[in-house]
Amino acid sequence: MGVEETRGELTRWTIHNERVVDETRRLRLSVASVELPDGVCFEQYVLRMPKATMVVVLDDEGERALMMWRHRFILDRWVWELPGGYVDPNEDPAVTATREVEEETGWRPRNVEFLTSFQPMVGSADAENLLYVAHGADRLGAPEDINEAERVEWVPLDSVRDRIAKGEIVGAASQVGLLHVLAFRNDQ
Repeated sequence: MGVEETRGELTRWTIHNERVVDETRRLRLSVASVELPDGVCFEQYVLRMPKATMVVVLDDEGERALMMWRHRFILDRWVWELPGGYVDPNEDPAVTATREVEEETGWRPRNVEFLTSFQPMVGSADAENLLYVAHGADRLGAPEDINEAERVEWVPLDSVRDRIAKGEIVGAASQVGLLHVLAFRNDQ
């Protein structure tokens, strides 16, 4: 073991047990009994969720992203979000990404590529988000899922920073995906 690996082991938190409080197909809530390296013990709620995908669908010019204006009842706010959803068991996440864009927006993304993976609430949840980028899309018709969005629009990438500052784009996956594309726009 290297110095860095040994040093990391000194601050490793130990989970003695984890008991399930509630479980559905989209969430498992449990309480973990944890011991810190200094011997302090406590209990903490832990959320475990299935993997989810989000897609930054860019127009053919790479100037706009396909987004949905939707109401999030938990926050009681209207926000812009990228299309996406949970990965079904045994489903390829890239297939999920494409399917969700089609269902939620009525557009079929072209050239879907993996972008990055992240955990939005690493201190209390295991909720891996897989981000994809698509270069171009073909219109299929009206969205299949009428419950997802009030409207679907191609949002100029140049407006993203301002929309984030105004609180119009608040979701972690939407922010990470859009900011990633903006930061590395010339590399793609």
